[in-house]
This record gives sequence, structure tokens and C-alpha cells, in this order.
Amino acid sequence: MTLEFEEQVPSPQEYCDLRVTAGLSPKSLEAAKIGLPNSLYGVSVKDGEKLIAMGRVIGDGACNFEIVDVAVNPYYQGQGLGRKVMEHIDNYLSSMALVGSYVSMIADEPVFYEKLGYKLVTPASHGMTKKFKPIQKT
Repeated sequence: MTLEFEEQVPSPQEYCDLRVTAGLSPKSLEAAKIGLPNSLYGVSVKDGEKLIAMGRVIGDGACNFEIVDVAVNPYYQGQGLGRKVMEHIDNYLSSMALVGSYVSMIADEPVFYEKLGYKLVTPASHGMTKKFKPIQKT
């Protein structure tokens, strides 16, 4: 098995497929086609032509950065790929973040990220979300 790390976002179809395979919530192909090109940074891990792991950074590039879409195909989990994806992301953030920059994420598995030096913000701050009715494009 020869794994290749690419500092780029995956194709929209690969992205949608890996999210579902890894147990993340599905995203529409339409949303992926619009959103992925707006990424600040992406890392894709491939086994041959197959996307097996990924992660992205989004934000404004100075004040705010958000780590999103960190996912590893379950067949490849337990081999340190999530950690390596995060190392690529951390290297990017170390080269870009300025004094006062805010780096955030919402983590389904906070223990994994805590091992990498990330800290929960509660009780000082709280993550929040709001659901919006999807628009229908014509």
C-alpha cells in the first residue's frame, strides 16, 4: 500500500463519498462543488486513485480559521492517518495564523483532538448551530 498525501481538496464527488463512508453527515454534490473551491487549505490522502482520508481549513485567512471535514475511511482507521492529516493542517495553520487569529472546530471525537493539543472551550465559550431550510436552486 503506497499512500500519497496531496495538499489540495478532493474532487466534489470524492468528498461527498468519503463523508458518507466515514460516518459524517452527507453533503450535496451541489454544495461541494460550490464550497470546496473556497477552502483555504486542504489535504487529501489517496491509496492509488482512491481517496481514503481528508481534512480542510476554511475561514477568512487571518482572523478566523475553522478545521472541517477531517475524515478517514473506516478500513484505514487505526493507522495514524487522522493524526497525519491533522499534522498537515497544523503546519498550514502555524504558517498562516497571526496574533489574535482564532482557530476553531466542532469535533465528534474530542478526545482524539485533545491528544493533539486542542482544548475544549467550555465553559468559557459554547459552540452553537442553527438549522436553515434548504433553498431550492432552479
